[in-house]
Amino acid sequence: MAGSSWKKSPPELVAAFATCVHAHPELAMRQMFGYPAAFLGGHLTTSLYQDRWVVRLADADRAALRELGGGDFEPMPGRPMREYVTLPASIIADPAALDAWIARAIDHVGTLAPK
Repeated sequence: MAGSSWKKSPPELVAAFATCVHAHPELAMRQMFGYPAAFLGGHLTTSLYQDRWVVRLADADRAALRELGGGDFEPMPGRPMREYVTLPASIIADPAALDAWIARAIDHVGTLAPK
């Protein structure tokens, strides 16, 4: 099943994720499914999945991100994760834009009851 095998995240994406998340000390870093992930109040806030960067956002922010080229997050085809979208490469390449989207994810997850 080569087509469905798990892929590691590219090292440069892992490094960018670590740099970005470390700028937000309120996030707790840990691994999820073998990928780096950041949690707030026990809720997944942002993570990597293969070669994609995933964020949890409110409805309006998800819609705005899709307009910028973000996509629905489907770890398995046909099984989208509600509230999660992937960041487009253009945002990942822009540290200020990336940080702003991570801040939006933190703001949204901060409204959820801690687990």
